[in-house]
Amino acid sequence: MIETKRLRLRRLTLSDADAAFMLRLVNDPGWLANIGDRNVHDMEQSRAYIQKTLDMYERYGFGSLVAQLRETGEPIGTCGLVKRDSVEDVEVGYALLPEFRGRGLAIEGAQAVLDYARDVLKLERVAAIVTPANRDSIKVLERIGLAFVRPLTLANQDQVHLYLAHIAPQSRTTSTAV
Repeated sequence: MIETKRLRLRRLTLSDADAAFMLRLVNDPGWLANIGDRNVHDMEQSRAYIQKTLDMYERYGFGSLVAQLRETGEPIGTCGLVKRDSVEDVEVGYALLPEFRGRGLAIEGAQAVLDYARDVLKLERVAAIVTPANRDSIKVLERIGLAFVRPLTLANQDQVHLYLAHIAPQSRTTSTAV
């Protein structure tokens, strides 16, 4: 678990609550436009989608985490590290439900994940892939210290994405792992 001033980031589970939350999140219009349709349309498909994240935890020791408000425990999105077979680097990724966007929570969560990647996992490089049209996400990535490296086309896609990479600097002590 990772904690920040306002957030608690924890592993996903196969619980009804997490499955229902992920079902809502992956079908949000913002997710669909910027991340893509994951063909998750019912609770069974949601659990199968979560299982892929659980497999990533087992394989790499990290994955996407549920972002919860620390004060209430309400799930508001996801934030974490992912490793695609088709991309060399580990990537930071995040998504928030619409009602929680624009409050600096994505920046707070993504910075905490970068700190965790550097300080706990000892990763020297973390990247992000974002479509050029996703200006809000690009702003988040730039605020946490990522910078444009090169355009990238992902396997089985013809859309060009921006590839931003981060060489881990000294810790900013914005988060604590618990």
